[in-house]
Parts: sequence; structure tokens; C-alpha cells
Amino acid sequence: MTISETRYGSLRRCVVLFGAAGAVLIAPWAGGRALPFLLLIAIVAGSLAMIGYGIYSHRPAHRAPWYLLAASVPLFAAGTAIRALGPHPSWHPVDDLCTLAASLCLGLAAVGWLQPHLFRNARDLWLDSTLIGLSALLASWTFLISPILRHSTGFVDTALAASYPVIHALLATVLAHSLATVVRSETSLRLLQAALVAVLVGGMIESLTAAGTIAVDPEIALIPQQWAYLLAGLAAVQPTMGALRDAEDVGPHRSRQRAAMIAVALVAASLVSVVGAELGVVDRVVICVLLTLLLVGVLVRSERAIARSMRSERRAKYQADHDLLTGLFNRAALLRAPHRYREQWAGKPLCLLFIDLDGFKMVNDSYGHAVGDELIANAASRIRRTTASADLTARYGGDEFVVLAPRSRSEAAVLAEHILGAFMRPFELSCGEIPITASIGVACLATRPTETTIYDMIRTADAAMYHAKEYGLGLSFHDELRKPATRRRISAAPRIQRVAQ
Repeated sequence: MTISETRYGSLRRCVVLFGAAGAVLIAPWAGGRALPFLLLIAIVAGSLAMIGYGIYSHRPAHRAPWYLLAASVPLFAAGTAIRALGPHPSWHPVDDLCTLAASLCLGLAAVGWLQPHLFRNARDLWLDSTLIGLSALLASWTFLISPILRHSTGFVDTALAASYPVIHALLATVLAHSLATVVRSETSLRLLQAALVAVLVGGMIESLTAAGTIAVDPEIALIPQQWAYLLAGLAAVQPTMGALRDAEDVGPHRSRQRAAMIAVALVAASLVSVVGAELGVVDRVVICVLLTLLLVGVLVRSERAIARSMRSERRAKYQADHDLLTGLFNRAALLRAPHRYREQWAGKPLCLLFIDLDGFKMVNDSYGHAVGDELIANAASRIRRTTASADLTARYGGDEFVVLAPRSRSEAAVLAEHILGAFMRPFELSCGEIPITASIGVACLATRPTETTIYDMIRTADAAMYHAKEYGLGLSFHDELRKPATRRRISAAPRIQRVAQ
């Protein structure tokens, strides 16, 4: 399909939509019942045809919401038609039951459309949605349900009339949940959200009419619902209707949007005591219960937000000081060590071991970076198991590691021998067993360390490590660089060919 054909199809759908919407708007003032009845039949047929076309053409992965919408259309039409034929004892309350069933089907469909399945285990998001729903239910009770209960006669009529505000409060919750979490802007999703808004507007008009607050002609009150089904049908023919429940991520700003909605709900709830000055005892009990649940939910949300902030702070602090691949301290943490451990290391000798893996470049080039990262992680694990808890073990960069320990020269030599011994066994990696040895340079300090002396120790220990690597010593102290290379490497597993580092 070419771009011009796509644009022509979109333009044609817009013309049809605006034409049908105009007809819905004009029909109540045209006089008589024939035109609104014929228009209702056309809307039902058109919506069902568009839904069927969308399901057949775009084959959505989740069809249940669309089937529920298809079931909602004839139920809504049946309830409207029965009500339009005039009062008849044998038909009541069939009309209300049909309309209520249509609202339930539409609500279930909305949950399927507007709830991305990625969020099924998101407790914070569901908590926010519940708080929004409680605020909507609180407003519905104050302004709709309570007046309906006072003005309605008969248990069945009262129960049916009061059911609509409850369903609409749940629909408002689903809509708020979608607006505050869904980050995409597909045409189908926006049309469905607009349809849900139209349903809520129509439901509010009907509930206010049932409560005796306003008086609106029934044909005019049906206009928003008719628009809603037109919008839902048009959403069904959009190509994006098949991807409405794809997984997506929610950024932090979405949580702030939900928090803003909750803040508005709390402000509205604070006005209930003012507008409800004439409410009865039952009304006040229900309002108090809802307000209590709302406030408890806000406290729980605040506590979870504080806990989440503390976890994020700890995670950020950990990531700032640690290497993500090995879990060891990183270079920045190593350079800050003299200041951080100044009290623990006061008056103690300090030694720095600079460790480099022999032949790592050949492994990385031969087997790839994934195996190289695996080797680095395993080597870091062996080094960490060899050192003590008082020693600071860090990954300096690449295949280089540093151990900063409050030890004497002899103790540092013993630690270095243990580290070299840890490399005697080949590494069992995903590509097989690979023998790798290490070279260690040691620098010792007798005075209190500072950042400057740490830089000096790293430089001299690095030079000692290259001296040990060049002469195959395995271990070398910085003060032995000018002495003959007489030290022998301890026995190790067969090593791979040395590659220039």
C-alpha cells in the first residue's frame, strides 16, 4: 500500500467519523423517534462491522477485549431500544440490566486494552491505581450514589441506579491508570481513551439525572455513549490495534504523574466534609471509611517511596564504588581508600599488590570478549577469596587488579604467594579449561598514606609487576628492581603462550 493510499484511507475514515458524529449530535433535535432509532441501528451495525474487520485484518494477539466490546454494542443497543419504546411493566428492569451488562463488558474490555501486561507485578503502580479508584468512588458516593439512594424507590431500581456510578468509578481508575503509565501514542489507544472519556461523561449525565440533580432529555444523554462506540469501532480498524498490550517501560516521571493525581484526589476529598454537610449517618460512615482507606494508602505509598529512594541511593553508592563485572572496588574507590580507612590504617604499614593476568589478550582475541569477561570475573573471585576482610581488593582496569592491605612486607609476600597459588588451577570457562597465570608487583609504605602516596605506590608496584612479567618471576618488590632477577616463579599450571601486554 502506497503512502497516498494510506493517507486517503485515513482521510476517508475521518470523514465518516465526523459525519456520523454530526448525525448523532443532530438526531435528538430533528424531532420524532424514527431518526434516532435508525441512527442507533446504523451505529450498532457500523461498530460491529469495524470490530469484525479489525479482528480479521490485523489479528490482534489479545482478542478477548475486542470480543467484549462486540458483545457490549448490541447489549447497549437493546437497553436503549427497550427504553425508547416506552414504559412497560414486563420489560422493566430488562433495559437497565442490558445497559448494565454493556457497561460491565466495556469495563472488562477497557482493562484488557489499557493495562499493559508488563505491570501485573508492579505493586507501587497498583497501589497508585487503587488510591485513584478510592478517590473516584468517594466522589461518586458523595455526589451520585448517595443522592440516588435518597431519591430512588424500590430495591431493584435503587441497586441498578447505584451500580452505574460504581462501574464508572472503576472505569475512571482504569483510564487514569492508562494515562499515567502508557508512554506510547498509537492512534488506537488514544481513540479508546477518548471513547472511555465519552462513556464517563454520558454515565455522569445519567447518574445526575437519576439523582434528580439535573434534568436532561434521554436522547441527548445518549449522545456521549454513541460517540464512544463510534470511537471504539474506529480504533478497531487502525493497524495499531493489534499491539495495544505490548510490554513497555515506565519512567520515573510517570510515577510523579500518578502522585499528582493522588494529590488532586486528596484535595477533592478534603472538600467532602464541606459539600456533604447535609449527609446522613450512613453517608458519613461510608465517607469516613473511604477517607481512612485513602489516607492509609497514601501513608503506605509514602513509606514505599521512601524505601525505594533509600534502595536507589544504596544502589547508586554501590555502583559508584564497585566494578559491575567483578563486584570488586573500582579505581575511584581505590584512590579514596586512604581517606576512607585513615582511622583503621593509622600507624600500620601498608602494602599495595598490583596483579596482572598473563596472556589475557590472547584469550580475549581467541575466544571473544564474553569469554574474556568470564575469565576476569573468575580471576576476581579467586583473588577475593584469598584476601582478608581488612584488605581492599579492586579492579584497576582491564585484567589488572590491586590489593591494598595493612600488612608488613613479609605478610605481603605471603599474600602474594597465596594469590599466585590460586592461579595454579586452570579456569573452567564456557569454552573449556584455560590455564592462566599472574604477575604481581608489590610496593610497601611505612608512613601514613595519602592520595599522592597511593599514586606513587600504584606506579612503583606497576613497574615491579612488569619487571616480574619480563623475567618470569611471578612476584617482584619495588625495591628489588635494580637487583638481579633471582626469584623463581612458583609452580603453576601450563600457561598459554605469552603475549606482549
